[in-house]
Amino acid sequence: MSIPQQGGGLIDSRAQLAAYLEAGCKPRSAWRIGTEHEKIGFRQADLSPVPYEGEAGIRALLEGLKSRFGWEGLYEGEILVGLKRGAENVSLEPGGQLELSGAPLRSLHEARTELENHLEEVRAVAGPMGLNFLTLGASPLWTRAGTPVMPKGRYGLMTRHMPTVGGSGLDMMFRSCTVQVNLDFDSESDMARKLRVGFALQPLATAWFANSPFTEGKLNGYESWRGAIWADTDPARTGIPAFAFEGSGASFEAWVDYALDTPMYFVYREGRYIDALGQSFRDFLAGRLPALPGERPTLSDWADHLTTLFPDVRLKKFIEMRGADVGDAAHTLALPALWTGLLYDAAALDAACDLVKDWTHAEVLALRAAVPTQGMAAQIGGRDLWSVADEVFAFAEAGLDARTAEFGAGVSEAAYLAPLREMLERRETAAGRLIRLYRTEWKDSVRPAFRSEVFF
Repeated sequence: MSIPQQGGGLIDSRAQLAAYLEAGCKPRSAWRIGTEHEKIGFRQADLSPVPYEGEAGIRALLEGLKSRFGWEGLYEGEILVGLKRGAENVSLEPGGQLELSGAPLRSLHEARTELENHLEEVRAVAGPMGLNFLTLGASPLWTRAGTPVMPKGRYGLMTRHMPTVGGSGLDMMFRSCTVQVNLDFDSESDMARKLRVGFALQPLATAWFANSPFTEGKLNGYESWRGAIWADTDPARTGIPAFAFEGSGASFEAWVDYALDTPMYFVYREGRYIDALGQSFRDFLAGRLPALPGERPTLSDWADHLTTLFPDVRLKKFIEMRGADVGDAAHTLALPALWTGLLYDAAALDAACDLVKDWTHAEVLALRAAVPTQGMAAQIGGRDLWSVADEVFAFAEAGLDARTAEFGAGVSEAAYLAPLREMLERRETAAGRLIRLYRTEWKDSVRPAFRSEVFF
């Protein structure tokens, strides 16, 4: 979850809302890659989840990282809830999942170095505490009631709200893990094309990166349970908005309307979250927000509100690709490699746009509904996703090879697509492999998923 913003100045007009998004436009030379990933900790002695407090708890882990590796603590009152070092952040998800929000980096090689450094630091602190981390998109063993709750104000509001709007919001909060990549655009039209491709191909990413077939110690009937529970979280703020597929497609103004139509969660003031559940940012603009009568929002309030939208692709001052389950380190790097190859090379983006140009909103919604259970067997336009992935892989690989020529980096970033190539060759996803192992070598047990060879 995002760290709350502060400052930014009062909003005087609606035009500032679109201008805030438009300010993200950057020349191609300034485009960067930002990778975020979450991971589920557990106690090695008994495979139990990690609470916040205690000598071997999440707070102690954060304190260890802070004292040993130069991180600055982020607090809500006296409660340590995250870390900051330069442009990197470590934050806590509701169930104790540890998230790295990486810096904006020029290449995937730099992203690999960042990830390796982070994992080395976490291992150095967590190992002596008897802790380690799973490489799955959802917790495979514990019940929701048995999952710890992190003491963050935002999560308290969401915990009360989620059961009122969907059946799986609490599972999303406490038991799921994702990897995402944040990418730039140079203009409104460039943003619109990337958003359309992102929404159209996000179901493919969900199927290709599916890695959450277990719940509470058994198979759950899904390849991506994480993908399924996101679809049953909060219909006002999840899914795939229709405007990205209509007329001229997405625009900054269209995203503003989408965000203004989404009910608020909170307003952040002086270190605490003020409950604004179900209230309207439009009323906030008019100084009529019930939670803060007479007050008007700042640009940081707008930035915070944008983080409470949960579509499969999200627009801020950059584009977030949000459809994938997390996996091991190679899997985690493959996700930014896929989207960087598709969206940062002109020829690859043209090819991807051409591939999805006739896909309708209804067809993509149907595909999104099918992939959590059907995985890569799901179909669109009479083709299964394996067939689509063969094409998409070729586009992304060519796009990354072209970037190598541009950077003169020596080794193509296409090397980070290796896990996806292996899946295509075997016609088996990570989830498919886990299901096969569970039914054979693992003898109907999920406990082997905690073995050392699958750790981060």
